[in-house]
Amino acid sequence: MNHSRTNVEPILVSACLMGQPVRYNASCVRNDIDAMTWLHTHFELKTFCPEVAAGMSIPRAPAEIDHGTGAEVLDGLKQVKENTGQCVTDQFVAAAHLTLAFCQQHNIRIAILTAFSPSCANSRIYDGSFSGKSTDGRGVTAELLSRNGIKVYNQNELDDLRHFVNA
Repeated sequence: MNHSRTNVEPILVSACLMGQPVRYNASCVRNDIDAMTWLHTHFELKTFCPEVAAGMSIPRAPAEIDHGTGAEVLDGLKQVKENTGQCVTDQFVAAAHLTLAFCQQHNIRIAILTAFSPSCANSRIYDGSFSGKSTDGRGVTAELLSRNGIKVYNQNELDDLRHFVNA
């Protein structure tokens, strides 16, 4: 898929991956400069943070899916909780729907989201124990995007995205 700059496909990129300090602890995620340069030359980058869009504060308490997955949260079976015990499920579900609406508005078919996040993780999430242990599963936003045909990668899978684009 070779793009000219006049017809570049839009792609969603988590704001924290673009250097914006929007994570729960008011930090961002550092990325490989070559990978970011490649993204800029092949896509129109659309930056978005699900949690900020849903009105969550920066900083905010760390949150994890309570021993479940984003799919189970969307299906009403599990909750997202802060390490204080406060339930923030409604905010995370709202964040997912806002992100989907943004993708639909901009005709986005591919998203690069943040690994391990209870919103954005596409393959492994923290297990809900706030101990740093991870388990298989998607975050709430990544699950909703995937259910709606949007291909979700994380920042460690940009080589996979390159193969997809060049296929």
